[in-house]
Amino acid sequence: MDVQDNDAGLMLRYRDGDAAAFAALYAHYKAPLYRYLLRHVRNACAAADLFQEVWSHLIATRARYEPRAKFATFLFHIAHNCAIDFFRRDANLRRAMSVNESDGLLLEPEVPEHQRPDRVAEFAEQESALLAAVAALPQEQREAFLLREETGLSVEEIARVTDVPVETAKSRLRYAVRKLKHSLRPMQEHDPLPLRTYA
Repeated sequence: MDVQDNDAGLMLRYRDGDAAAFAALYAHYKAPLYRYLLRHVRNACAAADLFQEVWSHLIATRARYEPRAKFATFLFHIAHNCAIDFFRRDANLRRAMSVNESDGLLLEPEVPEHQRPDRVAEFAEQESALLAAVAALPQEQREAFLLREETGLSVEEIARVTDVPVETAKSRLRYAVRKLKHSLRPMQEHDPLPLRTYA
């Protein structure tokens, strides 16, 4: 474990009964965890349920916590497993969601009103295109991409979270970015979106 991982230290303190340490972890990870789940399952109600499930699991198993990896890797491994269980439980819902992706269930924060209307419209168009392109990725590629973009996990950490070899995680990221660039090519000719490259 990285001795500089302050979050792992907070989790150890929470394991030993420090409720304030849990509050700090929750405050730090609630937004990226919810965004990861929402973009992964593409259903606001399911994402909210999974969000609660992840934190409940963390609370229920805190006594057994050992810092074998970064805390973010530990937390998103739980999230990954909860999402996999969700897809197994709700295969029919998953099929229905992929047919009805434009239901408006995936809501992004509004753009601040002080921006110029032309930029607001342009941004909304780009955001919509990116979200649609991410949603169209195969599940494994979408998950690898979201773990990288939403949480900043390294390829090695993504491999650990998803229980695959590092080369598989790297390959999934590479294919995801390639497909996203291809999907967004017409838009990128005017205003390129910053997509990383994974060698």
